[in-house]
Amino acid sequence: MLRVLGSRKQFCDGISRRDLLSLGAFGSLAAVGPWGPLAATTQPADLTKLGGFGQAKRCILLCLWGSPSQIDTWDPKPDAPVEVRGDLKSIATRIPGVRIGEILPRTAALLDKVCVLRSLTHPYPVHGVAYATTGVPITDIPLESRPRDSRHWPFIGSVVDHLASRGKTGHPAVPGNFALPFPFGSKRGPARSGPFGGFLGPSADPVWSEFRALGTKTLERDSNTPGIPPKMVADPYLGILPDDRFELCKPAEGLTIDRMVPRLSLARQLDGVGNLLDGADIFERQRAMAMALTTSGKLAEALEVQRESAKLRESYGMTLFGQSCLAARRVLEAGGKFATVFWDEYGQVNSGWDTHVFHYPRLRDELGPGFDAAFAALLTDLEQRGMLEETAVVVLSEHGRTPRMQNVRGGGRDHWSGVYSAAFAGGGFAKGRVVGRSDRQGGSPVEVPFSPKDVLATLYHLLGIDPFTEIYDRLGRPLPVGGIGRVRGELLA
Repeated sequence: MLRVLGSRKQFCDGISRRDLLSLGAFGSLAAVGPWGPLAATTQPADLTKLGGFGQAKRCILLCLWGSPSQIDTWDPKPDAPVEVRGDLKSIATRIPGVRIGEILPRTAALLDKVCVLRSLTHPYPVHGVAYATTGVPITDIPLESRPRDSRHWPFIGSVVDHLASRGKTGHPAVPGNFALPFPFGSKRGPARSGPFGGFLGPSADPVWSEFRALGTKTLERDSNTPGIPPKMVADPYLGILPDDRFELCKPAEGLTIDRMVPRLSLARQLDGVGNLLDGADIFERQRAMAMALTTSGKLAEALEVQRESAKLRESYGMTLFGQSCLAARRVLEAGGKFATVFWDEYGQVNSGWDTHVFHYPRLRDELGPGFDAAFAALLTDLEQRGMLEETAVVVLSEHGRTPRMQNVRGGGRDHWSGVYSAAFAGGGFAKGRVVGRSDRQGGSPVEVPFSPKDVLATLYHLLGIDPFTEIYDRLGRPLPVGGIGRVRGELLA
Protein backbone atom coordinates (compact mmCIF):
# COMPACT_ATOMS: atom_id res chain seq x y z
CA MET A 1 0.00 0.00 0.00
CA LEU A 2 1.23 3.52 -0.69
CA ARG A 3 0.74 4.67 2.90
CA VAL A 4 3.32 2.32 4.32
CA LEU A 5 5.88 3.31 1.70
CA GLY A 6 6.06 6.84 3.03
CA SER A 7 3.45 7.91 5.55
CA ARG A 8 3.30 11.53 6.67
CA LYS A 9 5.26 12.06 9.88
CA GLN A 10 3.33 13.41 12.84
CA PHE A 11 5.80 13.01 15.70
CA CYS A 12 9.42 14.09 16.02
CA ASP A 13 10.36 10.44 16.52
CA GLY A 14 9.25 9.82 12.95
CA ILE A 15 6.11 7.70 13.28
CA SER A 16 2.57 8.57 12.36
CA ARG A 17 -0.44 8.41 14.66
CA ARG A 18 -1.70 5.38 12.76
CA ASP A 19 1.70 3.65 13.06
CA LEU A 20 1.71 4.42 16.78
CA LEU A 21 -1.67 2.75 17.20
CA SER A 22 -0.47 -0.27 15.22
CA LEU A 23 2.65 -0.49 17.37
CA GLY A 24 0.55 -0.41 20.52
CA ALA A 25 -1.74 -3.10 19.22
CA PHE A 26 1.18 -5.38 18.43
CA GLY A 27 2.67 -4.78 21.85
CA SER A 28 -0.56 -5.87 23.50
CA LEU A 29 -0.72 -9.06 21.45
CA ALA A 30 2.94 -9.90 21.90
CA ALA A 31 3.11 -9.40 25.65
CA VAL A 32 2.32 -12.99 26.55
CA GLY A 33 3.85 -13.90 29.92
CA PRO A 34 6.23 -11.72 31.91
CA TRP A 35 8.62 -10.98 29.01
CA GLY A 36 6.60 -11.64 25.87
CA PRO A 37 6.61 -14.72 23.59
CA LEU A 38 9.83 -16.38 24.78
CA ALA A 39 8.27 -19.81 24.38
CA ALA A 40 8.06 -19.26 20.62
CA THR A 41 11.80 -19.84 20.17
CA THR A 42 12.79 -23.18 18.64
CA GLN A 43 16.35 -24.26 17.93
CA PRO A 44 18.29 -27.50 17.42
CA ALA A 45 19.56 -28.95 20.69
CA ASP A 46 23.24 -28.95 19.65
CA LEU A 47 23.98 -25.48 18.30
CA THR A 48 27.66 -26.31 17.86
CA LYS A 49 26.70 -28.37 14.80
CA LEU A 50 25.83 -25.15 12.98
CA GLY A 51 29.52 -24.29 12.77
CA GLY A 52 31.46 -21.22 13.82
CA PHE A 53 30.75 -21.67 17.52
CA GLY A 54 33.34 -19.66 19.44
CA GLN A 55 35.29 -18.59 16.36
CA ALA A 56 34.95 -14.92 17.30
CA LYS A 57 37.23 -14.17 20.22
CA ARG A 58 36.20 -10.52 20.20
CA CYS A 59 33.67 -8.18 18.55
CA ILE A 60 33.41 -4.64 17.21
CA LEU A 61 29.81 -3.46 16.96
CA LEU A 62 29.16 -0.40 14.77
CA CYS A 63 25.80 1.20 15.65
CA LEU A 64 24.56 3.76 13.13
CA TRP A 65 22.04 5.70 15.19
CA GLY A 66 19.13 7.16 13.26
CA SER A 67 19.22 4.31 10.73
CA PRO A 68 20.56 4.35 7.16
CA SER A 69 18.28 3.98 4.20
CA GLN A 70 18.53 0.39 2.98
CA ILE A 71 17.85 1.58 -0.57
CA ASP A 72 20.73 4.05 -0.59
CA THR A 73 23.25 1.69 1.03
CA TRP A 74 23.05 -2.11 1.08
CA ASP A 75 19.89 -2.80 -0.96
CA PRO A 76 19.51 -0.41 -3.91
CA LYS A 77 16.52 -0.59 -6.22
CA PRO A 78 17.79 0.76 -9.56
CA ASP A 79 14.70 -0.40 -11.47
CA ALA A 80 12.17 1.11 -9.06
CA PRO A 81 10.32 4.38 -9.80
CA VAL A 82 12.35 7.52 -9.13
CA GLU A 83 10.29 8.36 -6.06
CA VAL A 84 11.57 5.09 -4.57
CA ARG A 85 15.09 4.70 -5.93
CA GLY A 86 15.87 8.39 -5.37
CA ASP A 87 18.69 10.44 -6.89
CA LEU A 88 21.55 8.24 -5.72
CA LYS A 89 22.76 5.48 -8.01
CA SER A 90 24.14 2.00 -7.36
CA ILE A 91 27.56 0.56 -8.17
CA ALA A 92 28.98 -2.89 -8.85
CA THR A 93 30.85 -4.79 -6.12
CA ARG A 94 33.37 -7.62 -5.80
CA ILE A 95 30.42 -10.02 -5.60
CA PRO A 96 29.25 -10.72 -9.18
CA GLY A 97 25.78 -9.35 -9.85
CA VAL A 98 25.52 -7.59 -6.48
CA ARG A 99 25.26 -3.81 -6.30
CA ILE A 100 25.25 -1.39 -3.37
CA GLY A 101 24.82 2.36 -3.05
CA GLU A 102 27.23 4.66 -4.83
CA ILE A 103 28.13 6.33 -1.52
CA LEU A 104 30.07 3.17 -0.51
CA PRO A 105 32.79 2.71 -3.19
CA ARG A 106 35.53 1.42 -0.85
CA THR A 107 33.10 -1.04 0.72
CA ALA A 108 32.04 -2.23 -2.74
CA ALA A 109 35.67 -3.09 -3.51
CA LEU A 110 35.90 -5.48 -0.56
CA LEU A 111 32.33 -6.80 -0.37
CA ASP A 112 33.71 -10.29 -0.95
CA LYS A 113 34.77 -10.16 2.72
CA VAL A 114 31.28 -9.13 3.90
CA CYS A 115 27.94 -10.81 4.53
CA VAL A 116 25.03 -8.48 3.73
CA LEU A 117 21.62 -9.15 5.25
CA ARG A 118 18.76 -7.55 3.30
CA SER A 119 15.71 -8.98 5.09
CA LEU A 120 15.72 -7.68 8.66
CA THR A 121 12.21 -6.83 9.82
CA HIS A 122 10.27 -5.96 12.96
CA PRO A 123 7.10 -4.02 13.87
CA TYR A 124 8.61 -1.00 15.69
CA PRO A 125 9.40 2.05 13.49
CA VAL A 126 11.00 3.96 16.38
CA HIS A 127 14.59 4.60 17.45
CA GLY A 128 14.78 1.28 19.26
CA VAL A 129 18.45 0.82 20.12
CA ALA A 130 17.38 -1.23 23.14
CA TYR A 131 15.28 -3.48 20.91
CA ALA A 132 18.12 -3.85 18.39
CA THR A 133 20.92 -4.57 20.87
CA THR A 134 19.29 -6.41 23.79
CA GLY A 135 17.17 -9.51 24.23
CA VAL A 136 14.03 -7.59 25.23
CA PRO A 137 11.28 -9.22 23.12
CA ILE A 138 8.96 -6.22 22.78
CA THR A 139 9.40 -2.47 23.03
CA ASP A 140 7.57 0.84 23.12
CA ILE A 141 8.45 4.52 23.13
CA PRO A 142 8.66 4.90 26.94
CA LEU A 143 11.04 1.93 27.14
CA GLU A 144 13.29 3.41 24.46
CA SER A 145 13.40 6.80 26.18
CA ARG A 146 14.08 5.61 29.76
CA PRO A 147 17.47 3.86 30.09
CA ARG A 148 16.71 2.64 33.62
CA ASP A 149 13.21 1.33 32.94
CA SER A 150 12.84 -1.87 34.99
CA ARG A 151 11.79 -3.81 31.88
CA HIS A 152 15.16 -3.44 30.15
CA TRP A 153 17.32 -6.41 29.28
CA PRO A 154 21.11 -5.97 29.28
CA PHE A 155 23.03 -4.73 26.24
CA ILE A 156 24.75 -7.54 24.32
CA GLY A 157 28.21 -6.26 25.28
CA SER A 158 27.12 -6.25 28.91
CA VAL A 159 26.02 -9.88 28.68
CA VAL A 160 29.25 -10.95 26.98
CA ASP A 161 31.33 -9.26 29.68
CA HIS A 162 29.09 -10.54 32.49
CA LEU A 163 29.43 -14.17 31.39
CA ALA A 164 33.18 -13.84 30.77
CA SER A 165 33.74 -12.48 34.28
CA ARG A 166 31.69 -15.13 36.12
CA GLY A 167 33.79 -16.72 38.85
CA LYS A 168 36.65 -14.27 38.39
CA THR A 169 37.92 -11.80 40.95
CA GLY A 170 39.38 -8.37 40.36
CA HIS A 171 38.99 -6.19 37.31
CA PRO A 172 40.96 -6.25 34.07
CA ALA A 173 43.14 -3.34 32.98
CA VAL A 174 41.11 -3.18 29.74
CA PRO A 175 37.33 -3.55 30.17
CA GLY A 176 35.56 -6.34 28.37
CA ASN A 177 32.67 -4.03 27.45
CA PHE A 178 33.88 -0.69 26.12
CA ALA A 179 32.09 1.95 24.05
CA LEU A 180 33.04 5.05 22.07
CA PRO A 181 33.17 7.95 21.42
CA PHE A 182 31.13 9.42 24.31
CA PRO A 183 28.24 8.28 26.54
CA PHE A 184 25.28 7.48 24.34
CA GLY A 185 23.03 10.46 23.64
CA SER A 186 25.07 12.82 25.81
CA LYS A 187 25.78 15.36 23.04
CA ARG A 188 22.17 16.10 22.14
CA GLY A 189 20.19 15.84 25.38
CA PRO A 190 18.98 13.09 27.72
CA ALA A 191 20.43 9.60 27.23
CA ARG A 192 18.50 7.12 25.13
CA SER A 193 18.03 3.48 26.01
CA GLY A 194 20.16 0.68 24.66
CA PRO A 195 23.78 0.31 25.80
CA PHE A 196 23.13 -0.22 29.50
CA GLY A 197 23.20 -3.05 32.02
CA GLY A 198 19.42 -3.55 32.13
CA PHE A 199 18.39 -6.00 34.82
CA LEU A 200 22.07 -6.83 35.46
CA GLY A 201 22.34 -3.36 37.01
CA PRO A 202 24.43 -0.24 36.33
CA SER A 203 27.67 -2.06 37.09
CA ALA A 204 27.12 -3.93 33.81
CA ASP A 205 26.97 -0.72 31.75
CA PRO A 206 29.74 -0.33 29.17
CA VAL A 207 32.80 1.68 30.17
CA TRP A 208 32.76 4.78 27.96
CA SER A 209 35.37 7.02 26.49
CA GLU A 210 34.77 10.77 26.35
CA PHE A 211 35.45 13.13 23.46
CA ARG A 212 35.30 16.85 24.12
CA ALA A 213 36.82 18.44 21.00
CA LEU A 214 34.60 20.29 18.59
CA GLY A 215 34.41 19.42 14.93
CA THR A 216 36.48 21.18 12.31
CA LYS A 217 33.42 21.89 10.17
CA THR A 218 30.38 23.90 11.21
CA LEU A 219 27.07 23.74 9.39
CA GLU A 220 23.39 24.26 10.00
CA ARG A 221 21.52 21.31 11.47
CA ASP A 222 17.75 21.29 10.98
CA SER A 223 15.79 18.68 12.93
CA ASN A 224 12.63 19.37 10.92
CA THR A 225 10.80 19.29 14.25
CA PRO A 226 8.24 21.91 15.31
CA GLY A 227 9.54 24.00 18.20
CA ILE A 228 13.18 23.09 17.61
CA PRO A 229 14.86 25.75 15.45
CA PRO A 230 17.85 25.03 13.22
CA LYS A 231 21.24 25.67 14.78
CA MET A 232 24.88 25.86 13.75
CA VAL A 233 26.83 22.81 14.93
CA ALA A 234 30.58 22.10 14.87
CA ASP A 235 30.12 18.38 14.31
CA PRO A 236 33.18 16.15 14.92
CA TYR A 237 31.60 13.39 12.83
CA LEU A 238 32.42 15.67 9.89
CA GLY A 239 36.05 16.16 10.87
CA ILE A 240 38.45 16.43 13.79
CA LEU A 241 42.06 17.53 14.27
CA PRO A 242 44.88 14.96 14.46
CA ASP A 243 45.65 15.96 18.06
CA ASP A 244 42.05 15.66 19.31
CA ARG A 245 41.97 12.91 21.90
CA PHE A 246 39.70 10.34 23.48
CA GLU A 247 39.65 10.63 27.25
CA LEU A 248 38.88 8.53 30.29
CA CYS A 249 37.37 9.76 33.52
CA LYS A 250 40.30 11.19 35.43
CA PRO A 251 40.88 11.86 39.12
CA ALA A 252 40.47 15.40 40.36
CA GLU A 253 43.35 17.69 39.56
CA GLY A 254 46.30 17.08 41.90
CA LEU A 255 45.03 13.66 43.05
CA THR A 256 47.91 11.26 42.35
CA ILE A 257 47.82 7.47 42.49
CA ASP A 258 49.77 7.56 45.78
CA ARG A 259 47.06 9.73 47.32
CA MET A 260 44.17 7.83 45.76
CA VAL A 261 45.00 4.37 47.17
CA PRO A 262 44.76 5.33 50.89
CA ARG A 263 41.64 7.41 50.15
CA LEU A 264 40.01 4.34 48.63
CA SER A 265 40.91 2.26 51.70
CA LEU A 266 39.43 4.91 54.02
CA ALA A 267 36.28 5.12 51.92
CA ARG A 268 35.79 1.37 52.20
CA GLN A 269 36.10 1.54 56.01
CA LEU A 270 33.60 4.39 56.22
CA ASP A 271 31.21 2.55 53.95
CA GLY A 272 31.31 -0.62 56.06
CA VAL A 273 28.15 0.27 57.95
CA GLY A 274 26.29 1.04 54.74
CA ASN A 275 26.82 -2.26 53.00
CA LEU A 276 23.25 -3.28 53.76
CA LEU A 277 21.91 -0.42 51.66
CA ASP A 278 20.50 -1.32 48.25
CA GLY A 279 23.11 -0.84 45.56
CA ALA A 280 26.12 -0.74 47.89
CA ASP A 281 27.72 -3.67 46.06
CA ILE A 282 27.12 -1.95 42.71
CA PHE A 283 28.92 1.19 43.85
CA GLU A 284 31.76 -0.89 45.25
CA ARG A 285 32.18 -2.79 41.98
CA GLN A 286 32.09 0.43 39.97
CA ARG A 287 34.64 1.99 42.27
CA ALA A 288 36.90 -1.05 42.01
CA MET A 289 36.67 -0.99 38.23
CA ALA A 290 37.43 2.74 38.12
CA MET A 291 40.45 2.12 40.34
CA ALA A 292 41.69 -0.67 38.07
CA LEU A 293 41.32 1.44 34.94
CA THR A 294 42.88 4.50 36.51
CA THR A 295 45.88 2.76 38.00
CA SER A 296 46.68 0.92 34.76
CA GLY A 297 47.72 2.90 31.73
CA LYS A 298 46.78 0.13 29.31
CA LEU A 299 43.37 1.45 28.30
CA ALA A 300 44.53 5.05 28.12
CA GLU A 301 47.37 3.96 25.87
CA ALA A 302 44.97 2.03 23.64
CA LEU A 303 42.92 5.18 23.15
CA GLU A 304 45.95 7.13 21.96
CA VAL A 305 45.30 6.79 18.25
CA GLN A 306 48.09 9.32 17.78
CA ARG A 307 50.49 6.37 18.20
CA GLU A 308 49.41 5.09 14.78
CA SER A 309 50.92 6.31 11.51
CA ALA A 310 49.37 9.30 9.80
CA LYS A 311 48.74 7.13 6.72
CA LEU A 312 46.73 4.57 8.68
CA ARG A 313 44.74 7.23 10.52
CA GLU A 314 43.88 8.98 7.27
CA SER A 315 42.69 5.68 5.77
CA TYR A 316 40.06 5.48 8.54
CA GLY A 317 39.11 9.11 7.89
CA MET A 318 39.99 12.03 10.13
CA THR A 319 36.46 12.04 11.54
CA LEU A 320 35.08 11.09 14.93
CA PHE A 321 33.60 7.85 13.59
CA GLY A 322 36.74 6.88 11.72
CA GLN A 323 39.07 7.50 14.64
CA SER A 324 36.62 5.76 17.00
CA CYS A 325 36.81 2.65 14.82
CA LEU A 326 40.60 2.80 14.95
CA ALA A 327 40.50 3.23 18.74
CA ALA A 328 38.12 0.26 19.03
CA ARG A 329 40.60 -1.93 17.16
CA ARG A 330 43.35 -0.77 19.53
CA VAL A 331 41.19 -1.53 22.59
CA LEU A 332 40.60 -5.09 21.40
CA GLU A 333 44.25 -5.51 20.55
CA ALA A 334 45.08 -4.44 24.11
CA GLY A 335 42.89 -7.21 25.53
CA GLY A 336 39.29 -5.99 25.23
CA LYS A 337 36.50 -8.39 24.30
CA PHE A 338 33.59 -6.26 23.07
CA ALA A 339 33.93 -2.71 21.72
CA THR A 340 31.02 -0.63 20.42
CA VAL A 341 31.27 2.46 18.24
CA PHE A 342 28.22 4.69 17.92
CA TRP A 343 27.56 7.16 15.15
CA ASP A 344 25.37 9.18 17.49
CA GLU A 345 23.38 12.38 17.34
CA TYR A 346 25.47 15.47 17.91
CA GLY A 347 24.27 18.93 18.85
CA GLN A 348 20.77 18.54 17.48
CA VAL A 349 17.97 15.98 17.54
CA ASN A 350 17.25 14.05 14.35
CA SER A 351 20.91 14.10 13.38
CA GLY A 352 23.21 11.10 12.96
CA TRP A 353 21.68 8.89 10.25
CA ASP A 354 18.16 10.21 10.90
CA THR A 355 17.74 11.77 7.46
CA HIS A 356 14.23 13.21 7.58
CA VAL A 357 15.54 16.23 5.66
CA PHE A 358 18.62 16.95 3.52
CA HIS A 359 18.80 13.23 2.87
CA TYR A 360 20.79 13.45 -0.36
CA PRO A 361 23.46 15.99 0.61
CA ARG A 362 24.04 14.36 3.98
CA LEU A 363 24.46 10.90 2.46
CA ARG A 364 26.74 12.18 -0.32
CA ASP A 365 28.89 14.57 1.69
CA GLU A 366 28.91 13.28 5.28
CA LEU A 367 27.43 9.92 6.12
CA GLY A 368 28.45 7.85 3.13
CA PRO A 369 32.10 8.97 2.94
CA GLY A 370 32.53 8.84 6.73
CA PHE A 371 31.21 5.29 7.09
CA ASP A 372 32.76 3.98 3.88
CA ALA A 373 36.28 5.03 4.83
CA ALA A 374 36.05 3.77 8.41
CA PHE A 375 34.44 0.40 7.62
CA ALA A 376 36.76 -0.42 4.73
CA ALA A 377 39.85 0.62 6.68
CA LEU A 378 38.76 -1.36 9.74
CA LEU A 379 38.34 -4.59 7.78
CA THR A 380 41.62 -4.10 5.92
CA ASP A 381 43.49 -3.20 9.10
CA LEU A 382 42.12 -6.20 11.02
CA GLU A 383 42.99 -8.54 8.15
CA GLN A 384 46.54 -7.22 7.81
CA ARG A 385 47.06 -7.74 11.55
CA GLY A 386 45.74 -11.30 11.39
CA MET A 387 42.76 -10.38 13.60
CA LEU A 388 39.80 -10.48 11.22
CA GLU A 389 39.17 -14.23 11.32
CA GLU A 390 38.69 -14.04 15.09
CA THR A 391 37.02 -10.62 15.27
CA ALA A 392 33.32 -10.27 14.47
CA VAL A 393 32.47 -6.90 12.91
CA VAL A 394 28.76 -6.07 12.97
CA VAL A 395 26.99 -3.05 11.43
CA LEU A 396 23.52 -2.48 12.91
CA SER A 397 20.84 0.18 13.15
CA GLU A 398 17.40 0.40 14.74
CA HIS A 399 15.39 0.14 11.55
CA GLY A 400 15.49 1.29 7.94
CA ARG A 401 13.88 4.18 6.10
CA THR A 402 10.77 4.52 3.97
CA PRO A 403 11.01 3.35 0.37
CA ARG A 404 9.13 6.41 -0.87
CA MET A 405 11.02 9.69 -0.73
CA GLN A 406 9.50 12.63 1.12
CA ASN A 407 9.02 15.98 -0.62
CA VAL A 408 11.08 18.05 1.83
CA ARG A 409 14.24 20.14 1.61
CA GLY A 410 17.07 18.02 0.25
CA GLY A 411 14.76 15.00 0.15
CA GLY A 412 13.99 12.80 3.11
CA ARG A 413 13.05 9.31 4.18
CA ASP A 414 11.12 8.61 7.38
CA HIS A 415 11.37 5.66 9.76
CA TRP A 416 10.69 2.19 8.35
CA SER A 417 11.03 -1.19 10.05
CA GLY A 418 9.23 -3.30 7.46
CA VAL A 419 12.56 -4.29 5.96
CA TYR A 420 16.11 -3.04 6.34
CA SER A 421 19.70 -4.21 6.12
CA ALA A 422 22.77 -5.03 8.20
CA ALA A 423 26.33 -6.13 7.41
CA PHE A 424 28.79 -8.55 8.99
CA ALA A 425 32.41 -9.57 8.54
CA GLY A 426 35.08 -11.71 10.17
CA GLY A 427 34.69 -13.93 13.23
CA GLY A 428 32.91 -16.82 11.50
CA PHE A 429 30.44 -14.81 9.42
CA ALA A 430 30.03 -15.81 5.78
CA LYS A 431 32.12 -14.00 3.18
CA GLY A 432 30.79 -12.55 -0.05
CA ARG A 433 27.21 -13.59 0.64
CA VAL A 434 23.91 -11.72 0.38
CA VAL A 435 21.21 -13.14 2.66
CA GLY A 436 17.52 -12.42 2.17
CA ARG A 437 15.71 -10.31 -0.37
CA SER A 438 13.31 -7.42 -0.16
CA ASP A 439 10.53 -6.64 -2.62
CA ARG A 440 10.97 -4.43 -5.70
CA GLN A 441 10.41 -1.25 -3.71
CA GLY A 442 12.43 -2.17 -0.63
CA GLY A 443 9.35 -2.21 1.60
CA SER A 444 9.06 -5.78 2.91
CA PRO A 445 11.05 -9.04 2.91
CA VAL A 446 10.17 -11.65 0.31
CA GLU A 447 12.89 -14.18 1.19
CA VAL A 448 14.46 -15.30 4.49
CA PRO A 449 12.99 -12.78 6.96
CA PHE A 450 15.17 -12.12 9.99
CA SER A 451 14.39 -10.72 13.42
CA PRO A 452 17.00 -8.47 15.06
CA LYS A 453 16.93 -11.08 17.82
CA ASP A 454 18.21 -13.68 15.35
CA VAL A 455 21.21 -11.44 14.68
CA LEU A 456 21.97 -11.22 18.40
CA ALA A 457 21.57 -14.97 18.92
CA THR A 458 23.89 -15.66 15.98
CA LEU A 459 26.49 -13.25 17.32
CA TYR A 460 26.34 -14.90 20.73
CA HIS A 461 26.91 -18.23 18.99
CA LEU A 462 30.01 -16.98 17.19
CA LEU A 463 31.31 -15.56 20.46
CA GLY A 464 31.05 -19.02 22.01
CA ILE A 465 27.90 -18.34 24.04
CA ASP A 466 24.89 -20.61 23.72
CA PRO A 467 21.98 -18.12 23.30
CA PHE A 468 19.97 -20.31 25.68
CA THR A 469 22.47 -19.59 28.46
CA GLU A 470 20.41 -18.29 31.37
CA ILE A 471 20.85 -15.07 33.28
CA TYR A 472 18.53 -13.84 36.01
CA ASP A 473 16.33 -10.77 36.02
CA ARG A 474 15.55 -8.62 39.07
CA LEU A 475 12.93 -11.12 40.26
CA GLY A 476 15.30 -14.04 39.98
CA ARG A 477 13.65 -15.47 36.87
CA PRO A 478 16.01 -17.33 34.49
CA LEU A 479 15.99 -15.88 30.98
CA PRO A 480 17.92 -16.96 27.86
CA VAL A 481 20.50 -14.35 26.85
CA GLY A 482 19.33 -14.61 23.24
CA GLY A 483 15.70 -13.94 24.15
CA ILE A 484 13.45 -15.06 21.33
CA GLY A 485 16.27 -15.10 18.79
CA ARG A 486 17.50 -18.15 16.87
CA VAL A 487 20.98 -18.87 15.55
CA ARG A 488 20.72 -18.49 11.77
CA GLY A 489 23.03 -20.62 9.66
CA GLU A 490 22.48 -18.33 6.67
CA LEU A 491 24.93 -15.85 8.20
CA LEU A 492 27.60 -18.42 9.10
CA ALA A 493 30.63 -19.32 7.02
